[in-house]
Order: sequence, then structure tokens, then C-alpha cells
Amino acid sequence: MTELVRIPVERLNLPPRTGPLRRMAKHPRLMHHHRLLSAVIVTNLAVGVHGAAEGWFHTQDAALAATSWAVLVNLALAVLIRQQYVVNLLFWLATRAPTHWPLRVRWTLGKVYHFGGLHVGAAIAGTLWFGVHAGCLTGAVLAGADQVQVARAAVTYALVVLLVSMVWTALPAKRAARHDRFEYVHRYGGWTVLGLFWAQTVLAARAGAPGSGSAQLLVLAVITFSVALPWLRLRRVRIDAVRPSSHVVVAGFDHGVTPFAGSSTAISRNPLRQWHGFANVPTPGRSGFRLVISRAGDWTGTFVDDRPERVWVKGIPTAGVANIEVLFTKVVYVATGSGVGPCLPHLIARAVPCHLVWATRSPRATYGDALVDEILAVQPDATIWDTTVDGKPDMLRLAYQAYRDTGAEAVICISNKRLTWDVVYGLEQRGIPAYGAIWDS
Repeated sequence: MTELVRIPVERLNLPPRTGPLRRMAKHPRLMHHHRLLSAVIVTNLAVGVHGAAEGWFHTQDAALAATSWAVLVNLALAVLIRQQYVVNLLFWLATRAPTHWPLRVRWTLGKVYHFGGLHVGAAIAGTLWFGVHAGCLTGAVLAGADQVQVARAAVTYALVVLLVSMVWTALPAKRAARHDRFEYVHRYGGWTVLGLFWAQTVLAARAGAPGSGSAQLLVLAVITFSVALPWLRLRRVRIDAVRPSSHVVVAGFDHGVTPFAGSSTAISRNPLRQWHGFANVPTPGRSGFRLVISRAGDWTGTFVDDRPERVWVKGIPTAGVANIEVLFTKVVYVATGSGVGPCLPHLIARAVPCHLVWATRSPRATYGDALVDEILAVQPDATIWDTTVDGKPDMLRLAYQAYRDTGAEAVICISNKRLTWDVVYGLEQRGIPAYGAIWDS
């Protein structure tokens, strides 16, 4: 059995923060996710101003056609940017840059996982445009309309209520407080919205409304196919769940899928209820993969206590934040607890030289000798901090020491929200490329 090596950590001083403007640019409120969100909103405002100047809204029919297209374009962006194949394509494109390119360029490309800002911005803009569209349609109904127009207006009002509900429950504070509600409203509300959009499009075509031609039908068909595609790959598969401790389950999958390192898979015990994504851990030379699932809430706690024999999976393995490692000559992985799971496939694959910093309680007792030995086999010099023995470490200093001592170009942190932001923005404000989950919607 390989023994853990306790590595002393210097009480080193962190380098000074960069200038105030650069520190401001690295603030969480100005991260790339929020910049993309703002860019979408500003673009929609610019389109609206331009349209008003060009007479797009000067007549009722023109206003209905223009707002209808604005809604549809934003809806398409909001849906397609989350499609798994599109996500993988975005990561593939962003990571084509060679490591001899300027670090600042690669640093920015590594933020590709902030694409969720486009989803949020488009969802908000589309909802606002739809409110304008509903107002225009109300004017048409009050001016005198037939039964088709009245039905069209009723569908539109239902859509407004659903879209506002989806945006409201997705607000960060609301989502964090009631995540199950957010998931149900987004899934079932989203399906209902899609069905109502089809109904509205058919009614608009029957009413002879401008802008309700085949082009809109084609866009709506693409959106529908994108939403349905992951569910077309829904299957119930057998797993081999091993519990090294009461805190963790290592679930083994071998149903004909061997995902690429760093991807994730969504699983569920009931496909119409909760879905949870976990990082895939493939083993070189073997088919299948593993998921490291630790007790972090009601669903995972139940999974650990009552290991199922089968679970549902859907969609395809999807790239995650750690896949940006290939943009750099060497990276430091910083993980706490089961956050080592998403790091492990990259450590095993050795596509990029790396160093692991892992803080967890009683590594062997919690995760089992097999998993810890597997880590040490590929990372014999890993910095492993046993919090049961040494208490909670200063992860920012641990990360910086590893970055400095190994000559790495970037740091990737996999941990809880607060610690991830402490490490990522603590380093970025000192001019060090750092990456971690952003918990966007």
C-alpha cells in the first residue's frame, strides 16, 4: 500500500494584488458569465432602438412580426447554447489554441465554460420581448378580433406567466434556496412553453399574421429537436456501486459508453424528477467509467445509504471546466473532498503535466485505499492535506505555493462555491490564470 506523504506548507506571503482596475475586472460580478449576459441584453436593446428608428414598430402588424422574431431568436440562443453537442463544440473550438500563443489569449479562451451567460441573457431578453409582444397582441384584440386572435392572445398570456416564472425561480438566490423547485419549473415549464409556442405559431399562421411563415417553423423545429435529443438517448443501466465509507459511493458503469476524460454524465433514479451531473472517471485500457458520489445533500445522501442497482442516464458525455487544461503547459489541480473525482481522469490521462493539491478528511478511511493508491500512482508528489489531522488549510496559499513551486501556468479548482471563488479570484486578482465552477443557471 502506498503511503500518504505529508508535505509541509510554508507560511508564505501571497504576491500583491494587481492594480485597482484589473482587480475590478476580476471581481465575481464582472466575470465573463456576467459580461456575456450583459452583451446579450445590450445587443437586444441596440436592436430595439435600431428597429424603432427604422419603423419596425410603427404599425401593429409590423410590431407583432418584429417582436415575434426577437422572441424566437433569443429562445433559440437560450436553448441551443445549452445543447450538449454545442457545448462540446464550444470547448473543442476554444481549446484548439496552441500553448505558444500569448498567455493572455489562452487565459481568456479558458473562460469558455462561462457560456451560460449567453443562455441567461437570451432567456431574460426573450422574456422581455415577449412581454412587448403580448402588449402588441392585446392592442390587436381590443381593436376587435376573431376567435383565432383571442385564442392566440390567451396562449400568449399563458406563455408570459410561464416565462416569468422560469426566470424568477432561476434567480441565484431563489435557485439556491429552492433548487428542486427551480429544476421542476425549468423542466416542466420549459416543455409546456415549447408546446405553447407551437400552438401560438399555428394560430398565428391561421390568422395570417406577418412573420409566421416557414422560417419560424424551421427555427422552432430545431429548438424542439435540441430539447428532445438528450431524452432520445435515455436509458436505464446497471451499475456496480462500491461504498468505501458512509460518505462516498464509487459507481461503476459499463453499458457501452467510454467517455472522454473530464466529461460529465447526468444520472437519475427517476427520470421525471431530479437529475445530477458527475464527472466521468474512465480507466485507461478499460471500457466504461466511474462516478465518485459523496454525501452532499438529500439526493446524494440517499444514494450513498441506499445504493441502487440501476440508474437512468441521458444525453452524451459533456465537457467540463477541467477540459481547458490543454491550453496550458502545466496546471495545478486544487480539490477538496470528492472534488478530486473530476480531477482524477485528467491526472490519469496525463495529457498535460499537472500537480494535485487535495484537502480532505481521512483520505483512506473516506475514499478507500484503492482510490487513494490510484491517485498516488499517477501523482506520487501530490500535496494531500488530511483535515482530520491538520485542520482546515488556507487553500489559497496552498494553491499559490503549488503554482509557484511547479512552474504551472494555471490553476483549476474543484470545490464548493465559497472556496472555489476564494481561490479563483484570489489568484486572478494577482495575475494568475485560475478556473472553477461558477454555478450559473
